[in-house]
Amino acid sequence: MTELQTKPAPEKVPSAGGKTKGASFKSGGRKRESRGSLAFSRSARIKALAKHAVLILTGGIMIYPLLWMVVSSLRPNDLIFREPGLWLNSLEMGNYVDGWSALTHPFGHYMLNSAVVVIGSILGNLISCSMAAYAFARLQFSGKKLFFGVMLLTIMLPFHVIIVPQYILFSQIGWVNTFWPLIVPKLLATDAFFVFLMVQFIRGIPKELDEAARIDGAGHPRIFLRVILPLMVPALATTTIFTFIWTWNDFFGALIYLTDPEMFTVPVALRAFVDSQSATSWGSLFAMSIVSLLPVFLVFLFGQRFLIKGIATTGIK
Repeated sequence: MTELQTKPAPEKVPSAGGKTKGASFKSGGRKRESRGSLAFSRSARIKALAKHAVLILTGGIMIYPLLWMVVSSLRPNDLIFREPGLWLNSLEMGNYVDGWSALTHPFGHYMLNSAVVVIGSILGNLISCSMAAYAFARLQFSGKKLFFGVMLLTIMLPFHVIIVPQYILFSQIGWVNTFWPLIVPKLLATDAFFVFLMVQFIRGIPKELDEAARIDGAGHPRIFLRVILPLMVPALATTTIFTFIWTWNDFFGALIYLTDPEMFTVPVALRAFVDSQSATSWGSLFAMSIVSLLPVFLVFLFGQRFLIKGIATTGIK
């Protein structure tokens, strides 16, 4: 048998300074890599700083009107448009006191009216839209795809197109100047966006859960109440938040149906501060606008994580 002979390792030729060529090559490569990574990190930092600067600038531009309204609510009425900046020389808290009692009723009365409409609209959307979504997602019936397509088409139908026939219908019933025209349509699953949102969420729930419940003798009502509805909490929370914001800020519908000042909601009450024939109390208007924004801000602040989770888990792309 022949013995395997290993080749001797090549001798490292010493370079100037006593270091070998191999060592100098490795050290040079490391230096190039470190310089390259340093340059890359610098460029990445510059890009990140530029992106953050653009985002901060854009955010400042978007939030400036809100900040200006807050500052204007703390200024005397004659200085609101003379000093467009955000610097306050003096605080005028009287705008909040005057604005609260400037109309026929205290401003809390109009906030209570809006709360009644909002609570009724939220309950209506949660009940009707969830039931309609379960029917489209789980039941099998003739014309299902056609009805679902028609339902989606109503999303593109402007509210102003149907306001005239709705007003004639509610006027004949005797519901004008009541809260019913603002609440009853929500009980009929008229908000197609929320129906579509819940349909997408229910389709993501495994059907094996329905089959297991059906084996135990459960029918569709029990499956909906005991299986599907508890798993729809993110979608229901998203519906609640959007319904609250849209209904609380609804001006057109309340302006059409509510004519008695006692029935005014917050947006219509804010409109009462603006008078085309006499001087407008801008300070009181801005003060009550800030007060009316507080519930929306609080709802969005505490419901933000449910909102993001609900949209992220509905399968909308």
